[in-house]
Amino acid sequence: MTENGAGERWSEGDRQCIAAQGLTEEEVGRQLALFRRGVPSVRLNRPCVAGDGIVVIPESERPSLFAAYEEARRRHRLMKFVPASGAASRMFREWYRCLAAGGFADGAARKAFSGDLKRYAFFPDLRAAVAAAGEDLESLIGKAEDVAILKSVLMEEGLNYGCLPKALLKFHDYPEGSRTALEEHLVEAALYARDAKNVSRVHFTVYREHESTVQTLLSQVIRDYESRLDTVFEVGISTQEPATDTIAVDSENLPFRDDRGKPVFRPGGHGSLLRNLNLLDEEIIFLKNIDNTVPDRLKTGTSLWKKLLAGYLIRLQEEIFASVRLLAGGGGTEEELKRFRDFAEKRVNIGFPTGFRDLSLSERRSFLFRKLNRPLRVCGMVKNEGEPGGGPFWVEDADGRGGASLQIIEESQIDRNDPKQHAVWLSATHFNPVDLVCGVRDFQGRKFDLPAFIDPAAVAITRKSEKGRELLALERPGLWNGSMAFWNTVFVDVPLSTFNPVKTVTDLLRPQHLPS
Repeated sequence: MTENGAGERWSEGDRQCIAAQGLTEEEVGRQLALFRRGVPSVRLNRPCVAGDGIVVIPESERPSLFAAYEEARRRHRLMKFVPASGAASRMFREWYRCLAAGGFADGAARKAFSGDLKRYAFFPDLRAAVAAAGEDLESLIGKAEDVAILKSVLMEEGLNYGCLPKALLKFHDYPEGSRTALEEHLVEAALYARDAKNVSRVHFTVYREHESTVQTLLSQVIRDYESRLDTVFEVGISTQEPATDTIAVDSENLPFRDDRGKPVFRPGGHGSLLRNLNLLDEEIIFLKNIDNTVPDRLKTGTSLWKKLLAGYLIRLQEEIFASVRLLAGGGGTEEELKRFRDFAEKRVNIGFPTGFRDLSLSERRSFLFRKLNRPLRVCGMVKNEGEPGGGPFWVEDADGRGGASLQIIEESQIDRNDPKQHAVWLSATHFNPVDLVCGVRDFQGRKFDLPAFIDPAAVAITRKSEKGRELLALERPGLWNGSMAFWNTVFVDVPLSTFNPVKTVTDLLRPQHLPS
């Protein structure tokens, strides 16, 4: 037996489980050590606001940014990357609660449910599913058969929406028929991830059990969208690798075991998708969540801001590359290094340690090269309207050497018992809608190794359950949080109209998701 790093030893069966997962004993031991040590809180310095961490693009700059985007379409490979494995079950939490209770609690709630049902884009599919079971949907609505209707939406004998990913749910209605969230992202990709050769590239990440269903849907619709949008789609699909799962522990921080005595591994959160992102060959990657999409009538504004963000990234990237090329060749006079530092601080938001000016010329060159030669992300930020989720902050360096960096922070990452930290959190003016444009190649055109820029300590420990037993689960550094902690980062103010998430099923009844 071998030591597992948690006070007990791995058996031969344990080692086989770890190997089958694609993990090593050393990696699992590292994960167990994280549970024991706990997750250090980040130290917020201040919120990012317009003019201090958040760029507000003047109207006068937009033409040049559009031009930079158009040039990028001619010279670079663009792609839209959509994490699409999000489960729809959380969307229907309230409906599941009603189903378990035997129906809606009062007449008003039942009347609202029945009255709204026809407004959902999936209503025609629901009617067909009910008819296939020998029933009439309008009759069920008239008789207030809540349970039968909810089962037809959520369960396998109906639409099975409770077990599908959001990608496969019908979001929007059109005269020619309704569209799934996945189809809406195809249409979006053709608007801003289309290159000069008329190829529109989009990549979806899905759970392994949904991969064939997603492939089937794509095979049914892709040719029609190519014809309608006058483009050729290159669509990639990848799954979250089992090797990115993490071990679960019990209340004693010992490996949690199932009823057969085997250690339990759980998906490591959206940070696990960094591996998928790292395998892509494209140079400029748009990143957006599957549930944030709108009907065609509102896509013009969304597309406009994607192009502006990409133009900003391209223009900034060219300035960074010019500086890095000079530094890589050993160049840079005192005057040039002052200019590079000013550019790094003011345009790329790079913090400098105390004593930087006391370093030798070669040490300052080396520092600037290391800091500038990194992946770059330009992130749209919307005004804070009280939506749950993370926001943009200046975060103090963990080593205490001075300086601060721009980070997207979740509330769970701060010490909420510290009144000062909580006050900084509450003072945030902007919110993270997950609207990123990423530059993932260096000044020589080589791909960055993205895992080299992770903050491995930025994990999250969450409380879950397995067959009624409580456990602690470990989430890897979030894809746009700790997994991009050491990227160069710029936040840009974008309109709230670009953020239209569907977190609950009733969000589909908001005006922006309904036909005009």
